[in-house]
Amino acid sequence: MKKQIITFTAVAALSVGLASQASANSSYTVESGDTLWSISQEQNVSVDQLKGWNGLSSDIIYPKQEIQVEVKEQKEQPSAEKSMYIVQSGDTLFKIAQAHGISLDAIMSWNGITGHWIYPGDKLVVKGGSPISVPKPVESAKAAPEKVEKASAEPAKTEAVEKASAEPVSGKEMTVSATAYTAFCAGCSGVTATGQDLRSNPNQKVIAVDPTVIPLGSRVWVEGYGEAIAGDTGGAIKGNKIDVFIPSQDAAMSWGRKNITIKILN
Repeated sequence: MKKQIITFTAVAALSVGLASQASANSSYTVESGDTLWSISQEQNVSVDQLKGWNGLSSDIIYPKQEIQVEVKEQKEQPSAEKSMYIVQSGDTLFKIAQAHGISLDAIMSWNGITGHWIYPGDKLVVKGGSPISVPKPVESAKAAPEKVEKASAEPAKTEAVEKASAEPVSGKEMTVSATAYTAFCAGCSGVTATGQDLRSNPNQKVIAVDPTVIPLGSRVWVEGYGEAIAGDTGGAIKGNKIDVFIPSQDAAMSWGRKNITIKILN
């Protein structure tokens, strides 16, 4: 009987030890030289998830800082604690995020948005949200089979996205000198002036601008590039100059410098 008791005690102790270890593994203590990117790679999570779990609005972290690296089980917040915003004509994600005192990455994560496309009437969580890793389905994916016949009369949102590269009819037009840059170069942080992590979202179309010429958050059609968001700045970007974001370093270098036409849509 005594042997059985000892064995049970040992198993219980081992279980407690494993539980403590599992609990310890849910957080990480920042060490000198760490970045959110390096921690995300080590923990097999995204930078957006780390920022969402820890309420971070930027990529700045400090040695000895405790970082949550695993989502904790939590009850769904009461709807009263969440605030919703209905998108109005002329809104951009950047403007909405600024108005509600949150980061661009936060509003995209809370609403499962992988691009900058929003439409009047859309409802967005702007307070009390939690990270959503599944991309938000486009309208066409929700359509029932019997609604397919109406596609020509009521175009799906995906059609609008596909036509984004076509030159718009209206918009303030100007000629600019355009160069290209990438977030995957030595010493590059990959985070824009508006707080968007381009390394985690390499498919975004973003341009660096002079905010005194093109306001940050504006939707801009760029010849040879398509519709983009004015979401970044640069020390050499002054006056009628822009820098287009291209993920591939080779493709960015191939862009070179060229004079092109742009249209500021809003």
